[in-house]
Order: sequence, then structure tokens, then C-alpha cells
Amino acid sequence: MPFRNGSPDHQKKGKTPPPEETHEEAAYLRMLGEKQKPVKIKLVDGEIVKGWIEYYDRAMVRLTREGAPNLFIYKHDIRYIAEESGKKPRPEAAKPEPVRAEE
Repeated sequence: MPFRNGSPDHQKKGKTPPPEETHEEAAYLRMLGEKQKPVKIKLVDGEIVKGWIEYYDRAMVRLTREGAPNLFIYKHDIRYIAEESGKKPRPEAAKPEPVRAEE
């Protein structure tokens, strides 16, 4: 007894593929800009730039940076945008020393 019936009446129709655009990009970039969230942008050439998104449109984002020139970055040059965590890394002196067993 076959598991599937070969007749066209019994074949399942495939699921609809997901949309190519969800239109959530604009909402996310707007939220980042309104809250002036610090972000890290990794470019396709591997360079990482940090700042906050002041402006965006279909083709580019404007990254505002402190102590460095502001950047207009084409979206096709961006690999990803990540929110920076608000936590500062701990200095080396604050790391606890490993406990060693006495012999």
C-alpha cells in the first residue's frame, strides 16, 4: 500500500512562500532613531562603525557619531545593524582571580 496517492486529486498544495519584504525595516529604524539607541553597523567590507541612526530612507542611513564625522551609509554596503548593549565592559582589574587549590 503506497503512502501517497499519485493522482492529482490527492496531492497537497505547497505552502505560500514568505513575502520578500515585511516592511518592518522602516519601523525598526524609526524606533532606533527616535530613542537614539546606540548601534553598531558592520559593513560588507568588515569595518564596524558605531553611533546612532539620525535619519534613514530607502537607500541609506545617516549614522551620527560622537567625536567623529557623521556618516551617510548606503544600505547595500551594510551587512547588519545591531543595538549596542548599555553595559560597559568590566575593566581587567575588576575580574576575580581564579581560586587555586593548595597542594
